[in-house]
Amino acid sequence: MYFALPILLATIAAHESVKLLFILIPYSICLYLKKEKIAIILCIIVVTLSSYSYFSHILSARLTPIPNEINITWTDQYKVNGQKLRGFAILPNGQKVYIIFTLQSERQKKKFEEQSLSGTVFQVSGELVDPSMPAHRYAFSMAKYIESNSAQGIFEVKSFRFVKKENSLSTFFAEQRFKVKKHIENTFPESLVAEAQSLLIGERENVDMDVERAYQKLGITHLFAISGLHVGLVSMLVYELLLRLRIRREHATWVLIIALPIYACLAGGAPSVWRAVSVVELVMISRIVSNHLATDDALALSFIGFVLLQPSVVFQIGFQLSYLATLSLLFSGHIFSLARNTWQKSFAITFVCQLLVYPLLLYHFFEISLSSFITNIFFVPLFSFVVLPVNLLLLLLTYMANPLARLCFVIYEPARELLSEVIMWLQAIPYQMWAPGRPSFWLLLLAFVSVVTVLIQVEQRKHWFLITLTLLFPAFLIHESPSWHRDLKIIFLSVGQGDCTIIELPFRKKIYVIDTGGVLRFDQEAWKESRKPYEVGRGIVVPYLKGSGIRAVDTLILTHADADHAEGAEEVMEEIRVKEIHVSPNSWQKSVMKDVVDFAQKERIPIREQMAGRSWVQGDTTLTYLSPNDLIYEGNDDSLVLLLQHSSFQALFTGDLEQSGEMTLVDNYTESISDMDILKVGHHGSKTSSTEPFLNLVQPRLSIFSSGLNNRYGHPNKDVVARFEEMKLPTLNTAEVGTIEVTVTKNGFIVFKTIDLYKQKKTSSN
Repeated sequence: MYFALPILLATIAAHESVKLLFILIPYSICLYLKKEKIAIILCIIVVTLSSYSYFSHILSARLTPIPNEINITWTDQYKVNGQKLRGFAILPNGQKVYIIFTLQSERQKKKFEEQSLSGTVFQVSGELVDPSMPAHRYAFSMAKYIESNSAQGIFEVKSFRFVKKENSLSTFFAEQRFKVKKHIENTFPESLVAEAQSLLIGERENVDMDVERAYQKLGITHLFAISGLHVGLVSMLVYELLLRLRIRREHATWVLIIALPIYACLAGGAPSVWRAVSVVELVMISRIVSNHLATDDALALSFIGFVLLQPSVVFQIGFQLSYLATLSLLFSGHIFSLARNTWQKSFAITFVCQLLVYPLLLYHFFEISLSSFITNIFFVPLFSFVVLPVNLLLLLLTYMANPLARLCFVIYEPARELLSEVIMWLQAIPYQMWAPGRPSFWLLLLAFVSVVTVLIQVEQRKHWFLITLTLLFPAFLIHESPSWHRDLKIIFLSVGQGDCTIIELPFRKKIYVIDTGGVLRFDQEAWKESRKPYEVGRGIVVPYLKGSGIRAVDTLILTHADADHAEGAEEVMEEIRVKEIHVSPNSWQKSVMKDVVDFAQKERIPIREQMAGRSWVQGDTTLTYLSPNDLIYEGNDDSLVLLLQHSSFQALFTGDLEQSGEMTLVDNYTESISDMDILKVGHHGSKTSSTEPFLNLVQPRLSIFSSGLNNRYGHPNKDVVARFEEMKLPTLNTAEVGTIEVTVTKNGFIVFKTIDLYKQKKTSSN
């Protein structure tokens, strides 16, 4: 264990900054004060520095240029989805690269879907491209995903030619796993396919998004994937079966030693699976050679082996959660011994495990399930001793006695559907999720310290009041800290070709969201459609709100009934509490708004039509609608236009206002809209907006274009951009710089762009 932590430090230092190695100094001092031998401490220092050198060499190898024409060998980490084939492949030099290939026909797609690509060698031509910049600081980062999988970058394939199919052990296991996947699809009822593939072979691509979200709310997502729990259960079942067949314990142990790595390969090789398998293997082998290895040492050796083989694996969420949860269980034996019965022990295990990983969950997912402390007590035994064994049995029956399997499905499918209904009912119970946002580094550190302190206090049987206070004080700070700012904040989210603006008043007295982005969907051939359509609201807007710790929106303002402004609203309302909705008069009658209106009626969220002249005050902030002026909704020029005044600061949000609407503002609000600090440019910079008379009056200190990268409309229009440049009016485009965060202070305003963070990360990596 003493060596595992320095090796972790070495790989993080190699990825982030060599300065982190200075942590080795206080670590060595701590070991010295614990009266560890000087030789051991010196050995740890040598191992750490050697590991750092080794990891740095591996990372530098990823910077090797890739020729435009090269052979690639597919791994089993790939997906065919819609018109895209994506996944990881190995280059001739052993480096891994992420491949993107656009499929040309339905026939070609079916060809790739009907066979395993693992081990297939293609000669491809294309180019290495940079991963796209994340939409904002809390959004999914393709660059981090590629790095955590030890890959070099993204290679976009333009053409390919089949070379050969390699025969190797890994290819053989991938082929068998693929056959099992297809077998499940062909023999299991459709409603049971996704679950069986998840539990038996670790394949989750067919899991419904609503089902996955339900499991997240109940905190039982880990049950829907292969984990150490499954490995332990399978090991126990196989071992007991062998003993019942009168096989000697020594021989049964050797069978497990051989079988478990095979099972790990067939199960998809997730970090949690290999962690469990490697620990079990080490412990069993040590017992065979009469040298009993402690479980914590086996866990440390497993960790060291993982990191040495794949240094970037430490950045995988599954890897972090798996080892941290296991560590919490290993060192909490005394706490479990305090339990008087099975239920108390189940609660203790759940409590300890969930408690230690909660800071990590908040960092990655910005929320945790409070109900998980209860639901896991019931669902862990249910899935471990009923659902998983039943799926194993059904799989065996489909191979050995398919008619009997079909009969079993007739019984099991309705029972499983009933369980699904119970799960969906339970997840609908409100206030299950605690979503304080991503904690700062210091609050994260404080949370971990408090958790360890709580576990020590429980072991020492301290008073429950002290334990509760130790646990809840950091949680209170994490919960409240996002609102501890005295400045006005305006965030222009990068939602692609669309609009979404978030306004935070000082101390978060009120939160306003103007539009939610959306996807303009066009008819296309069925085979080109993705299994899980991209959703801007769920994929970009919600993560920012949750990551910032925004749990409720006071007013959702939908400027007008266009998909790129309102399509994501329902997705936002499903995840974030919205108190009221403002719309332009009669815009709610448009088909684009139907889902929004239906959801609002279901949840009893008031929808209020607004017109020019409506104004309200909150503290030092005044908000006023300047448009529309009539009740007839005709499109872009009937967008809700909002003027924000905060002390001496002014900002104008114009929706998709065009020339006619701009001239109405010029005529009616000459004084009000002159000399703006911030202008959200109308209609994404379309050539029908941002007229010269309007800009001459507004004279914004900063103008924001909200548009999609390489969008089909050519927004912002080049003539409009030239007009801003000629008038010497500074502009920023979300397509180029990502999300734009404006903080209004007493002395002006400060602008932060996502690209700043992205460039900083790239610079530190290089």
